[in-house]
Amino acid sequence: MTTKIAISLPDEQVSAARRAVADGRAPSVSAYISQSLTERGDYEDLSALLADMQAEAGPPSDDDRRWARSALGLE
Repeated sequence: MTTKIAISLPDEQVSAARRAVADGRAPSVSAYISQSLTERGDYEDLSALLADMQAEAGPPSDDDRRWARSALGLE
């Protein structure tokens, strides 16, 4: 189901959405905004998961951080 709503956005955000459509990165302004909201929800879900993990296991140690940087090819 899809619901049509009206929202107000800053001009620069509208311009960015329209550029995304013009560049072929989104099929429509509505799709661009919908994707942005989905990504925001995904980010919030990940943030909550990381907070839960830290509450359960504590923060990562310096060794953990070094391993992660090495595994990601950042060192």
